[in-house]
Amino acid sequence: MTERKKLTLNKPAADDKATGARPSGRRPPVRGSGSAPRARPTAEQAAKAREQRSERAPYEDRTERNNRPSRQEPRPPRADDRNTDSPAPYRPAPPKVSSHDDGKMRLSKLMSERGLASRREADEWIEQGWVRVNGEVVEELGTRVYPDVSIAIDPLARTQQAQRVTILLNKPIGYVSGQAEDGYEPAVVLIRPENRWTADRVSTQLTRGHLKNLAPAGRLDIDSTGLLVLTQDGRVAKALIGEDSGVEKEYLVRVQWMAQPDATDVSRVVPPEAIEQLRFGLELDGRQLKPAKVSWQNEHQLRFVLREGRKRQIRRMCELVGLKVVGLRRVRMGRVVLGDLPVGQWRFLRPDEQF
Repeated sequence: MTERKKLTLNKPAADDKATGARPSGRRPPVRGSGSAPRARPTAEQAAKAREQRSERAPYEDRTERNNRPSRQEPRPPRADDRNTDSPAPYRPAPPKVSSHDDGKMRLSKLMSERGLASRREADEWIEQGWVRVNGEVVEELGTRVYPDVSIAIDPLARTQQAQRVTILLNKPIGYVSGQAEDGYEPAVVLIRPENRWTADRVSTQLTRGHLKNLAPAGRLDIDSTGLLVLTQDGRVAKALIGEDSGVEKEYLVRVQWMAQPDATDVSRVVPPEAIEQLRFGLELDGRQLKPAKVSWQNEHQLRFVLREGRKRQIRRMCELVGLKVVGLRRVRMGRVVLGDLPVGQWRFLRPDEQF
């Protein structure tokens, strides 16, 4: 029979415990094929490694910050990033480009700037298909085109424009010039066949279409009477109330001197200095008024000629110099006069009349 050998486990010797050496009966740990045990760095090597890590730290921090999710694109690191401790400069996101920043403009605005029509008329002509751009009919409102396009207007549009009417009304007290307000009716309700002046020399017959888009060009307040122009023609409105309008408006104004309200001859008790102030030197709403022509029409009435139309301008001007307006009537706008038109009646503007 084969002889069996008895294996015994030997306890570590006393000298092994004392020296910390590994027991002779155990195998050393495997560090990898052909690798040698890692040597401990010297104090000089450890100091040099710490110095190298401190030099890399700013760049590593910026790299981590640039890798975070952001709305703007991270920039690539620059060559001098390793040599500076300052953070990367803030770079705002590029501005959004509006879809309207394409050099185009609204067709109606371009037509107005070229003097072809008012904005409102241009929109109406576009809807009717009377406008061609570079030979193509445009029917959609808000169409945008380049400023150098060729625009052609159908002759029907010119005919339609010629048919737009302008009406002269002698507005009575108690009617507002524009939309109804505070229970008072607009003056346009007086434009009816039965209120037409019998001496009107224009052969045009009033139709419902004439009342459409009929708007006041130069208002009169509810307590004032006289010439009120109502028009469908944007060119007339622009001439009378446009920003650069210089058309004269003439008024006859009955006044009282507030210091002597019972004076029978107001022109004698009002100081000449007050009239001079009315002519030039007054301000309304922080803006100086344009020069005005002001003179006595009779002992109770002043004649005003203005080239502007601020809200309740004459009444407020008179209050500033101690006068109270008790009656106001507009008698002329440009070269068109009220004449013998009775109060509450109207007539068409004649073809030979211009403001």
